[in-house]
Amino acid sequence: MSYSFLAIAMTPSVRAAQAKMGAYHLWQDFKRHRQFDRFTESEQAFIAARDSFYIASVSETGWPYVQHRGGPVGFLKVVDAHTLAFADYGGNRQYISTGNLAANDRACLFLMDYARRARLKIYVRVELLERDVDSALTELLTVPGYKAKIERIFLLRLQNFDWNCSQHITPRFSEQEIKQAVRPLHDRIGQLEAENAALRERLASAGAAPQGGALTHTLQQQSSARS
Repeated sequence: MSYSFLAIAMTPSVRAAQAKMGAYHLWQDFKRHRQFDRFTESEQAFIAARDSFYIASVSETGWPYVQHRGGPVGFLKVVDAHTLAFADYGGNRQYISTGNLAANDRACLFLMDYARRARLKIYVRVELLERDVDSALTELLTVPGYKAKIERIFLLRLQNFDWNCSQHITPRFSEQEIKQAVRPLHDRIGQLEAENAALRERLASAGAAPQGGALTHTLQQQSSARS
């Protein structure tokens, strides 16, 4: 099976650059034993976990344009193994991606997982749909509680995808990921504070509340006993 992502990406000028750099032979008959024209469970799970992605389009003047899209986790929906979709809301009202894709339906998506140092790149053809054309699809893409009105739907038909190397992807973490990571620390601090307060109360009730260093010494003894 041919490496279909490169079948799209490798234009004559790309091949010329590879030949100049002595790399053409690496990709001339490159094959892999899997399909890249359908999303497997692995890709679908990865896409469903994203809260943002980048989409590149090309204008009628030939200039590329890259736009960041963000939303709640899973706002980019996997409709089926060959199709993605997301709702388009009113933003700064420049409509650059919308206009570009109306003239040229080719686009490339980059999906990043900085925490796990993974990235998925996807070639798609984009169909722009009015919000009321497919009520079921509109319902699928509607975010509960989000008051903005959907202006249109981007329906993305997969052409091919590929996973990139993780090298040079600097791990970064979202606010929610950080909260989850430090939650056990906050829980432990809360537990220790409660134990501290209980100890102070017992000492006070006994009429022997130590001051300063004495209390610290008592807490250290208690901590050593637990260890």
